[in-house]
Formats: sequence, structure tokens, C-alpha cells
Amino acid sequence: MIHAYKLNGLNIILDIASGSVHCVDDVAYDAIIAYESRGSEGARELLRAGYGDGDERGNGESGGNGTRESGGRGNGESGGHGTRESGGRGNADRRDNADGRSNANGRSNANGRSNADGRSITNNLESANGSQRISDGDLDELIAEIEELISHGKLFAKEAFSNLSEQERDPPLKALCLNVSHACNMDCSYCFAGRGEYGGGGLMPLETGKRAIDFLIENSEGRRNLDVDFFGGEPLLNLDVVKGVVNYARRVEQSSEKLFRFTLTTNGLLIDDDVIEFANREMSNVVLSLDGRRETNDSARRLPDGSGSYDAVVPKFKELVARRGGKDYYIRGTYTRGNLDFVNDVVHMADLGFTELSLEPAVARPGSPNRLEMDDLPYLCEQYELLASEMLRREKAGNGFRFYHYMLDLRGGPCVYKRLAGCGSGSEYLAVTPKGELYPCHQFVGDDAFLMGDIWSGVADNGIRESFLKNGMYSRPECVACWARLYCSGGCAANAYHETGSIGGIYRFGCELFKKRIESAIALKIQSGFSAHD
Repeated sequence: MIHAYKLNGLNIILDIASGSVHCVDDVAYDAIIAYESRGSEGARELLRAGYGDGDERGNGESGGNGTRESGGRGNGESGGHGTRESGGRGNADRRDNADGRSNANGRSNANGRSNADGRSITNNLESANGSQRISDGDLDELIAEIEELISHGKLFAKEAFSNLSEQERDPPLKALCLNVSHACNMDCSYCFAGRGEYGGGGLMPLETGKRAIDFLIENSEGRRNLDVDFFGGEPLLNLDVVKGVVNYARRVEQSSEKLFRFTLTTNGLLIDDDVIEFANREMSNVVLSLDGRRETNDSARRLPDGSGSYDAVVPKFKELVARRGGKDYYIRGTYTRGNLDFVNDVVHMADLGFTELSLEPAVARPGSPNRLEMDDLPYLCEQYELLASEMLRREKAGNGFRFYHYMLDLRGGPCVYKRLAGCGSGSEYLAVTPKGELYPCHQFVGDDAFLMGDIWSGVADNGIRESFLKNGMYSRPECVACWARLYCSGGCAANAYHETGSIGGIYRFGCELFKKRIESAIALKIQSGFSAHD
């Protein structure tokens, strides 16, 4: 199975099972698409009709409708001359193999087909009336190269992981989300937790937090590195307990042979020198909530009196990040139907000096003014393409930034286990309430149907854990047939549940956004030449 699309002047072929990424010229793009459905001889026939010597390029399946049907945008705007410049010669100096074959890491070179001296075969094609033309000899060479990629398992590779998904898994616990505060000092319009109270309220006592650490140690057999996220509500409303839990964990690290990594998520209102010093000493990561431009942020992230939070938190975030050395943090925001032009918010945060950014689409119930609808998809997809172009421009100018959804490792990627297991909610990752109750993740907290037990008695035998373990990408027919399955691992169970009523459902809007993000991220990686952060 392949996925073919055109974006930012590039022709991109993804081989789904192997993870190989091929950036090719027009002829190779059409050839690979034709080869998948028609085989070697069928591809030759179509290419001769479209590119053969002495013929004008027609509107056959390979050069016309076939390309548009398989491409990302479907309008052919990225094809032709622009593709030859960007996808052909233009990138040849930054890929791996001069012969155009994928290397052991599963990547082909930027033009897809090269002569021994690194020049694209496109250089040898004649041009007439704006169309490429190819000789029978070059066509034979192209088909041979496609078949060589197939023989090396880099093109039309067979599915290799479905049998692994059927194996029984009983993974140990590796992470807890500690909801140390079911209270908040803000009133955000899109808050899934109802002002951070989750239908109840309250602060976690220190003894509960310490017991949560013991519970994590007891249920993490075989794992050394353990993660704990301090979440809310607003966790800084219970700062003394956060500090106490960290101190306790540090005391038991050596005796338990564990290593704890902590994350703090905060709206920033209570950040001061003491918080900065503590966070920068103990937190492996700090997540700071900001939605972008002042007017965007203040329309959603409001104080209880209705005023905005932007002016109160931005200076605090700048100070914390500066004293943190600009590392191990990210700004995490949300965009809604009120700011579909979210790229302007991302760029604004970058202009503030923040380089680690995330802006997530809101998941709201039907009827909410924050809810994103299917009608918004075309514009949002354009925004993600625009974001990739802006990131590339800034990278070249020396003032680049990273965007969470575009952080792909195309050289290696996540391990097979991670691809199959996804985020691990309900099994490897659990949320703990102030009372010590256990839920699959923070987005299920307060829903009695997903109460799994508590940190004193453990996970009850109520089938919830098992349902999450079996809720992988291969459990959904739609995911099995989706080209992006090994990038998303089946998506977010909470989003699926809140949209469809089942953790095994399909949040179709989220799927389409995810696929556009992946397409844009891969195009950006190709154009930027695979940075050191791949």
C-alpha cells in the first residue's frame, strides 16, 4: 500500500508498511501509482501514452486523473514544472544514495531517480509544449528501479505487524497523570473538565500523592524510567503537595531502582521565582498554556471575572523559559472555530521568542461555539500547509521553531511496539484523582463508566483495562485500510469516545486533520533536509 500526494512543489510517495518516504519527479510519481494498480506492463503502457517520445502528454490515468486521484490536494497545482524544480534536481544534494534507491533506513533520495553522478534523470528528458518526454530506454530503467525498491522491501511492502497485534499483552505501568488539583483559578470556555473540577473538586492530600508513587513503583515491573505528570485543574494551587510528592519520589528512587521524570502543566498565573526555581530543578518538562495572540487567548482563556489572562501569564512564561535555557518546555494552546486562522497564533508565539510550540484543535460537543466542523476542514488544511511553509522560511532565516505535530522521525520512527500500543492509556498510563481513584487517562476522569479502581486496592477486574489493551489500530476496519495508521496508531480513544460513544469509534474530523498534519510534516522534513531533531 502506498500513499501518493503533491505538496509544496514536491511529489511524495509513502510506502505504508515499510515507512519508506520517496520524493520523486513527475514521471516516477505517475509510474509508481500506475505500477500499483496495473503492474509493470500496465505502467509502461500508460507512461508511453503520457510521456513517450513523439507523443504529446495526454490526459490518461497516469498523467492526468490518476495523479490527481492519488495526490494530496487533488487539483494538480503542485505538479509540472514546479515539481521538477523542487522534487527533481533541486533536492538531489541532500539525500542519501546517488542511485536513487532507498537506504537501510527506508528513505530514497530527493529526486527518486539519479544517474551515478547524482543528476536527476529528469535532466535527460526532452521538453515539448510544457510536457516531459521519456525514451523507452529511460522507461525501462525507471521500471527496473521501481522493481529494485520492491525487492528491497521499500515499495509495496507487505504488512508485517498485524500478527503482532493479536498477541496477548500485559504491559507494566510506566506513567501516571496526577490530578493534584480539581480546582482552577481560570474559566476557559473549552475546558473539558468543567473549570478544572471534573464534576467534583478538591485538592490531593500529600499522603495520596505518596501512595500514588508507591503504586507506580509496585506496578512497573521491568521498567526503570517512570513518568509522572502534575495536572489539574491548576496544579500550582496545590504546590506544597507537588513538592512533597517530588521529594518523596527522589528519596525512594535509589532503593526502588527507579528513575522519575516529572512534568508540570500550568496556566501560569501562579508562577513566581519559587515556582521557576523548583520547576527548573525538578521538572523534565514544563507545559505552559497559551492560545496565541492576545485577542485569541483572552476570548477563551479567561479569569473568573471575565478578563483575559494574556498580560498576566506571558511575562511569567518568558521568564521561566529564559531561566530554563529555552529547553525542555513547550507552549501548549488550543484553537477553536473562533480562530481558524490559527497559524497567526503560532507565528505570534514564535515572535514572542518561544520555539517549542503546540496548538491543538478543540474537541467540543455538538452545539458548542468552539466546535470545529467538517466544513472547516478545507481551510484548516490550507493552514497546516501554510504553517509548514512559514516554518521552512524561518528555518532558512535562522529563527526557526518546532511545532509538536510536525516532529517526525523519518529515519527511524517509533518502535513497532509503540506503533501498536499508541499512547498506552488504560494500561501503561493511568490518571489519579485527588481521592486516589484510577481512570484510563485525564480525559475520562469523572466518568463512572471508566472508573478502574484506586491506588490502594489496585485496578479492579472490571474489563476496562482489557478493552483499552484490545483497542489498537488493527481493531478498527477503518484504521486497517488507512495509510496513516502507523503514524497515529489508531488515534485518541478519548476523542473517539466523546464523539461516537465508543473508544473504538472513529473521530473522522480528527482523522482528516491528522492526515493533513502528517502530509505537511513529511513535506517540511524533505524540504528542510532532515534536521538534527528528526
